[in-house]
Amino acid sequence: MANELILIIEDNEKNRKLCRDVLQVKGYRTIECETAEEGLQLAAKQLPALILMDIQLPGMDGITAMKQLKADAITKSIPILAITASAMTNNRPAMLAQGFDGYQTKPITLKDFLGEVERVLAGKA
Repeated sequence: MANELILIIEDNEKNRKLCRDVLQVKGYRTIECETAEEGLQLAAKQLPALILMDIQLPGMDGITAMKQLKADAITKSIPILAITASAMTNNRPAMLAQGFDGYQTKPITLKDFLGEVERVLAGKA
């Protein structure tokens, strides 16, 4: 699955760098931004294989952005993985029910993070 393009939408620089570094070591290509608004534009222009979406973003939140991406004919087939610092046990089903294709809590653990990325990408194929 390596060499696929992954869009990281994350406002925290350290979290963005960690995701980027882990993905690039595994052979994925990455693009990134800090806001949902910029992420919507990048997704439509670059058509990544996967989007990693932080939920708590400045301006538009990740859930609203995900719904806009899923409603757009150009981006609706791109899987979106929610990444959130909220690790409440009921959040995973709630996020999946909202329309996300996967869910990962922060701080990420490498094995779980990569496993979820690979699972969501495999489901797309």
